[in-house]
Amino acid sequence: MLLIAAAVACLFYAVAAVLLGRRMLRGAEAATVSSRASLALALAGVLLHGYLVLATTMVDGGLRLGLFNAGSLAAWAVALLLVVAAWRMPVENLGIAIFPIAGLFALASALAPGGGTVISGSSRGLDLHIVSSILAYSLLTIAAFQAVLLAVQDRHLHNRQPGGIIRALPPLQTMERLLFRMIAVGFVLLSISLLSGLVFLEDLFAQHLIHKTVLSIAAWGVFGVLLWGRWKLGWRGRVAIRWTLAGFATLMLAYFGSKFVLELVLQRV
Repeated sequence: MLLIAAAVACLFYAVAAVLLGRRMLRGAEAATVSSRASLALALAGVLLHGYLVLATTMVDGGLRLGLFNAGSLAAWAVALLLVVAAWRMPVENLGIAIFPIAGLFALASALAPGGGTVISGSSRGLDLHIVSSILAYSLLTIAAFQAVLLAVQDRHLHNRQPGGIIRALPPLQTMERLLFRMIAVGFVLLSISLLSGLVFLEDLFAQHLIHKTVLSIAAWGVFGVLLWGRWKLGWRGRVAIRWTLAGFATLMLAYFGSKFVLELVLQRV
């Protein structure tokens, strides 16, 4: 059942991404083509993916957060936030990349549902830490994809090549404004995650958590500097894109780098 759910979710995600890709290829005419069918298919994929996350992550009275389960949970949260946001903001084109990635993570978690540490004995403080961490990572992941798309748009405009798929995107100023909104909310959620971890986790700097903690604080610092630079120095364009991608890369290493080394390289739980 898990594999069937993952395969169907992958299919929904893939078709949604293809439809969005075809819509984007229409250039300036893309704004006249509704994306609701694509988002509806993506929502169906999200719902099936959510069932898969519950089946593979919620076990033994706690949360099993192995590499593939954690990746699937994060990918599901990213896809869900994108679908919700796309009904009100022009971010649906990000689904061309995000939806297939979410499908691959769903399939990976169905093929390898075991492994990883089970977190039990949850408290409200620990729940706050976990939820804020997942939401922060998910929103900042969407911001990273937005930054990549913004970089492509900026390069075409600087090269005076505004045609093709670039004409399907909102104006550059709108894209930047959306990017910084995502980063600002993600920064607040990341701050809550770090503060709740300091308060409610027994030892945030234990040996198995030290890398995640240090890298998470470093990512928080990168995004904090970026927001300060935007506020005080008016940072935008390529400077903002570089800082966004640097912060996201640091955060990704924090969330998944240590899991990859411990579970796949050293084969420890």
